[in-house]
Order: sequence, then C-alpha cells, then structure tokens
Amino acid sequence: MPPGYAATPVGVGTFISAGRSLETALQRVERAEALGYESVYTTHIAARDSLIVLAAYASRTERIRLGTGVLPIYSRTPVATAQAAATIDELSAGRMVLGLGVAHQVTVENWFGSTIGKAVPEMREYAGAVRAMFRGEDPPAGEKFPTRFRFMGYQPRADLPIYIAALSPAMLRLAGQIGDGVMLWLCNPDYIRDVVVPEVTKGRERAGKTLEGFDIVAAVPAAVTDDVDVARQSLRSDLIPYFTLPFYRAMIERSGYADEIGAFDEAMQRGDTEAGAAAISERFLEQLAAIGSAADAEASVRRYIDAGANSPCLGGVPKTDFDTTLKTLAGLTSGAPTARAH
Repeated sequence: MPPGYAATPVGVGTFISAGRSLETALQRVERAEALGYESVYTTHIAARDSLIVLAAYASRTERIRLGTGVLPIYSRTPVATAQAAATIDELSAGRMVLGLGVAHQVTVENWFGSTIGKAVPEMREYAGAVRAMFRGEDPPAGEKFPTRFRFMGYQPRADLPIYIAALSPAMLRLAGQIGDGVMLWLCNPDYIRDVVVPEVTKGRERAGKTLEGFDIVAAVPAAVTDDVDVARQSLRSDLIPYFTLPFYRAMIERSGYADEIGAFDEAMQRGDTEAGAAAISERFLEQLAAIGSAADAEASVRRYIDAGANSPCLGGVPKTDFDTTLKTLAGLTSGAPTARAH
C-alpha cells in the first residue's frame, strides 16, 4: 500500500453492461451479488441508456451497489442526471453511485451535439450543480451548464456519492477535491501508485480531507482461462479504439508506453490494423489485465489493491467466459484465496 494511504476497506466489484441480451446481464448481476461482489457498474456506450439499465439492475438485486461507469456529462443536463440518479437511489434503497465522465470530443460532438471546452472546469461546474441539487441547495452560477433547479416536494439523499472519471493529474486532483471517489480505466497498478494516489491526495488536501473513505475504482480486464494468448489477442483488438483517443493516449504515454503509441500510430497510418493491435505489447497487457490461471488472475487483482485501488472492479474480456471468471475470483470479495482453476 502506498505510504500515507488510509486503510479503507477493500470492496471488489465488477463491470457488467448489457450486450446482446439485457436479461443475460440481469442474471449476471444477480449472480455477482450472490457471489459477494460489492458493486456493479455499467458503461454508457452507443447502446442502452446506462441509467435505465441500472434501474433494471436495482429491480433484481437487494444489496450490491449500483453505479454508472461512467455517464458522460454532455449527454444530458445536470437536472436530468440528478433526477434520474435520485430516482434510482430511491428505487434501490440507497445503493446508487453516480459516476460522471467527460468522454471524448469525437463522441461529444457526433453523439451529443456539444463540445468539450475546458474539461476540468466544466466537470467541476457539472458535478457541483448535481451535488447542490442533492443537498437541496441552489446550484452555483454556471457558464456551460447554467441552472436554477431545486427539487420540490421531494428530497433525495443529500450524500448520494458522486465519482469522477479521471486520467490526467488535473482531473485526478479535481476528483479528490470534489468527489467521493475516482473511476479509472486503462490505469495499471504502477500508474495508480505513482500518479493516481498522489494526485488524488493533493485534491483531498485542498478540500481539507484525507483519503479515508475515498473510493478508488479501477476497472480490471479479467479472464480466468487456460488460453492466455487468445484472451490477450482478443483484449488487444478491444483496446484499439482507446489507443486513438487523446485523453487515453496521453495517460498511456505518461505510464511509460510511448513506444507502444508510436508503433501503433505507424501501423495505423499504413492501414495495418493487425500490426496496430500487435503494438499493444505483452508488457502493457500483463500490467493491465488479470488473465490466466486462478492464481495468476488473483495475483494481478491484488496488485491493484496493493497499489491503492480499494475497489478493483473486474470486467470481461471478449471471447472468454466472464461468468466463470466471476465465480472463480469470488474469493477476493472476502479476502479469502480464490477457488482453484477449473
């Protein structure tokens, strides 16, 4: 554990999004709860609406925390987000976690018809407005998301958690300062230990707080499998879009993988997608993912915990059996050794 990091209880969770079948996802969420996973997050992509999916998850579970991982702030107004999140929180008896993210210019422009100006100030404004609404306060004056909304005849949970998706040092500091947690993707344990925890700590200090109770959620691609090469190749293909997006590229370079970015760019400029995928090195995947035997996958997840991610959340790797992975690694939810490989 990094020096000075407060001892916050570990809560292993999972990312479960509805793919081809919403019912399949609902059944998987039910199994995750029965296996003892602490939380389940769903992504917001070009498919189903993440907030409505969470409402469905709430209707089929009783204990597991439910969160967006993450909702793009440009996809709807702070009012719409606050109303939906508060409603899901009430429906789930106080289990809602609102994860907010900036997304990327290509999706913000082409999906939502908006633009990203200054990402950190705009996230501060948006989250601040939603927080004020939860507390029954007047939202602060805003430029990008101006609103005077207040709930009437209804008071949501004032301390409904707001997590901020962050990659850069500046956004990590903001997450520490104004958020209840931070949500990470493609951030390996070294980056969490060397960048995430120190920068979040600075933000907490600005707010006069410690890291105690602050949640660091790290998405961990996971697959308990005998065919490691196939799983890694599948993950490589899945990661190609992220190697093209500026926010992720900057973080990947900051993590010490500039050579991989350079080789990827050279391949893609030639139109060679296969070589582009191959540029995502074994070293990168070994650090990022929990792929292999039960013991190997467990050791990879524990590296995240040791680095300071008190809520590592397992995500599926395409072309692998995610249900088996969740079952095999369920021992992590209690700190006990996992089951042996099937």
